[in-house]
Amino acid sequence: MSSSVHGTFVSEKINKIRWRPDPFDNSHYFITGSVDNDVNHIKLWDFHENQEEDDIYPFLVSTFPYCGDVTEIQFLNADYFVTSSSSGSMAKIRLYENDIATVGEDGTINLLTAQSQNAVRTIANADSSSIHCVIFLKHNEILTSNLRGQMKVWDLRSSSDKPQSTFMLSGDQVTPTSLTYHPTQRHLIIAGDDLGALTTWDLRQNTYPVNVLNAHEGAISEVQFHSDYPDHLFSCSYSGEIWHWSAKTDAVPLIGIENNETNVWLTSDDVKSKLEVFTLMPTLGKPINTLDLNRNKVICGCDNEAIYLINGITI
Repeated sequence: MSSSVHGTFVSEKINKIRWRPDPFDNSHYFITGSVDNDVNHIKLWDFHENQEEDDIYPFLVSTFPYCGDVTEIQFLNADYFVTSSSSGSMAKIRLYENDIATVGEDGTINLLTAQSQNAVRTIANADSSSIHCVIFLKHNEILTSNLRGQMKVWDLRSSSDKPQSTFMLSGDQVTPTSLTYHPTQRHLIIAGDDLGALTTWDLRQNTYPVNVLNAHEGAISEVQFHSDYPDHLFSCSYSGEIWHWSAKTDAVPLIGIENNETNVWLTSDDVKSKLEVFTLMPTLGKPINTLDLNRNKVICGCDNEAIYLINGITI
């Protein structure tokens, strides 16, 4: 794969990194959030490419002090974003348009909107264990996962504080560390876990996972589908790896006409033979905590106090 890697030392561990949305889908601004400092920072950067130079460096635009470790960053739109903190100011978060869901170590789910500073609904004691991840499946439905590997689907229209369904990530108590959904088929969920595996679920029949891929050497920190090309998945890990998973060209039809039978992620038999896996840059000696995608560009933040732009990914 013909891609180039540009690394920049930023003098702090980066726990979250997100491209700023761009109406033309060619963003060069991005946000970082740090971890493990007495005072952490939210920073806005500009990664504008200079065609006359071989190397590319980000320029710091703005910086803001932040209380606690930055545990998540999500953009509402190009001008506004929300963050969460280890100090409890918003725990883990996920957005659906202007709706916000937060979870945390106390097992509580909070539902908010961008128009209000107060929770519109709180599900106290939603879980007896620490909730690690949350994603919106629909406007009125979320999926959570806890420390013990339990996955729970919540119907937000219901007045009940009980989940609609509960299932296990695996037979063992494996902790999900990242959740993502397929861009065009939200019932298809992929979970990265603390053993480095990727597990695919079809939530229409969630008794058993569709497939399990033994992937990274260490825990998976983040996993993301490409929003425009869902045959492509990206993952990074605490073992310092960042990988690009791509369906083989003879495994699926053209994007836009895929169905349950031809979607490679719903293949139950020997799914690994239908995928190509590319290492996007040499393995680091420190965890890669976060990644984000924009067209054919990937950015990631690491414990080695550096950020990396991987430009020219083949999609």
